[in-house]
Amino acid sequence: MQIISVANQKGGVGKTTTTINLATAIAAIRKRVLIIDLDPQGNASTGFGIERTDREISSYDVVLGAAPIDAAILPTEVPGLDIVPSTVDLSGADLELADLPERNYRLKKAFEKIPAAKNYDYVLIDCPPSLSLLTINALVASDSVLVPLQCEFFALEGLSLLLKTIERVRDAFNPTLEMNGVVLTMFDGRNNLAVQVAADVRDYLGDKVYKTVIPRNVRVSEAPSHGLPAILYDHRCSGSRAYINLAGELLRRDRRKAA
Repeated sequence: MQIISVANQKGGVGKTTTTINLATAIAAIRKRVLIIDLDPQGNASTGFGIERTDREISSYDVVLGAAPIDAAILPTEVPGLDIVPSTVDLSGADLELADLPERNYRLKKAFEKIPAAKNYDYVLIDCPPSLSLLTINALVASDSVLVPLQCEFFALEGLSLLLKTIERVRDAFNPTLEMNGVVLTMFDGRNNLAVQVAADVRDYLGDKVYKTVIPRNVRVSEAPSHGLPAILYDHRCSGSRAYINLAGELLRRDRRKAA
């Protein structure tokens, strides 16, 4: 079971969209996938059409230890893809976690109790847009971190801060944590600044940056309002094809690592 945090402390970079569509593309090749919606906004849950009234047990209950993770898992319309939904209760979780024992290990301990029968190949954690205790919990529980990075002026500054956080978590809590890679999102090839930012990131991180680039795409933006991943909403649009390619690239990287 590979556990990947999809993280960036900056909001609006395509983090949830990447989580939803990457998970869907991986599930499409008959891998078992679980999404943990760890963002109080709950957009990943909404993106799969999970009604707020159906989120009786959520990631909040799991992290606070009020319920086992198995009780919170809901199926989605995508075969082989499940989700632990989020609720707005998570917005206060940082304050509640602060006084709890082993506060940085709550999610890691929850994962240890996932039933073997679930047999997940991948767990993707949609982190909140902040370097909070929730994000630290995700990083401590993960094997690697995938960073969606919008091609804009402040991208490299935010990336540098996140890389320092990953290094600190590795040193203090999770020595096996790796950088899975950076995926460039919302890319517009007509924009000279976007092209320059993409080039700068590749110069800075080399082959840690995925070759696949996610373009700006209206159909990808429309999909969540229909409670569907873009790959189900319109699998032929450029954004969906890009996420399918990204999933293929991620799986090939994993196979090379395993070899």
